[in-house]
Amino acid sequence: MPRVMDDAGAAELSALLQERVRKAIAEAGGWLPFDHYMAMALYEPGLGYYARGGAGIFGTLPGAAGAGSDFVTAPELSPLFGAALARQVAQVLRLGGLDEIVEFGAGSGALAAQLLDAMHAAGVPVRRYAIVELAGALRQRQRQRLARFGAQVQWLDAWPRDPIEAVVVGNEVLDAMPVKLLHFDGQGWFERGVAVAAEAHADADAGEGAAAPAAGRGFVFADRPSALRPPLAERALPGAVLEVHPQAEAFVATLAGKLARGAAFFIDYGFPEAEYYHAQRHQGTLMCHRAHRSDTDPLSDTGGKDITAHVDFTAIALAAQEAGAEVAGYTSQARFLVNCGLLALLQGADVRTVAAAQKLVAEHEMGELFKVLAFTRGLALPAAGLLGFREGDRTHTL
Repeated sequence: MPRVMDDAGAAELSALLQERVRKAIAEAGGWLPFDHYMAMALYEPGLGYYARGGAGIFGTLPGAAGAGSDFVTAPELSPLFGAALARQVAQVLRLGGLDEIVEFGAGSGALAAQLLDAMHAAGVPVRRYAIVELAGALRQRQRQRLARFGAQVQWLDAWPRDPIEAVVVGNEVLDAMPVKLLHFDGQGWFERGVAVAAEAHADADAGEGAAAPAAGRGFVFADRPSALRPPLAERALPGAVLEVHPQAEAFVATLAGKLARGAAFFIDYGFPEAEYYHAQRHQGTLMCHRAHRSDTDPLSDTGGKDITAHVDFTAIALAAQEAGAEVAGYTSQARFLVNCGLLALLQGADVRTVAAAQKLVAEHEMGELFKVLAFTRGLALPAAGLLGFREGDRTHTL
């Protein structure tokens, strides 16, 4: 099993990571774009949040470092999530004459196990289940969970070979990709970056915008004028701090360009552009998670907690479309799972199973906040479209 990390060990890693971030800030001239900071906080080898032990990240029970978990994802909440998704995956495999599934960021490996079990039960042959996972600690955990599948599961360090002919799955992947922060002061736009506290004060004295450091933090936000603009910039209120997603958009564009035959399904929390950049959401969506609690301070406890932003599904859909793919559906997680037969899977289930599955579809839980976006390439879809979007498709809202 992955090593359980105590508070002292976590503090030591955080101190090492903070020193590495300070060095990166110094090498960048005293100011690091926020997306660079977020990438280091989450993925710096051996030190970032996802690159550490990995044992306490996913699960249903909260706890401190090494005890319990920080947040729960749908596959950990209920195996019926994977069982329902598998029906959609099976449809595409059959339509395209495909025998490969590719998962990006497989987390604990729970979804991979659920999909493979469901494929076996349905008699759908899967020659290879490829996992693209950059975090070594998470890969170790996945290997243990998926050992029973033997060589059918393979791990990749980078993109699958060209061309991709497969069903691609990404559950809560896009939200963990680093974002840029933009600040509007009522007159102009600034890119928000990170500075060492003392250097930020020096910038403030020289006229650069900088926030005062909170107690116990070694880093502060600092703004620099920027030509970057968020979508619907003309609607921004003075004081707005908004995210843009160039890394997630580039990732999806690359995937859509490499996809020769198949489909990609991304499940995540987020909104279409008009909702994402609504004036009521003028402070953006950036959040941190630890022990099933949330906060809005990504500069504290660097590497010790998750940092995420909601997904702008309009931007993601456009990136896929401009790279040559066809957007095949967009809907809520609740509608998608019901379309894929979740209610039938619940027939005869015990009370605990039903209660867990209800959280997947309840509007105040995961059912409405989480969305499913699909794009395809090289497939002849049936007139009714993909199974998961046959009722309640919201593509027109993107």
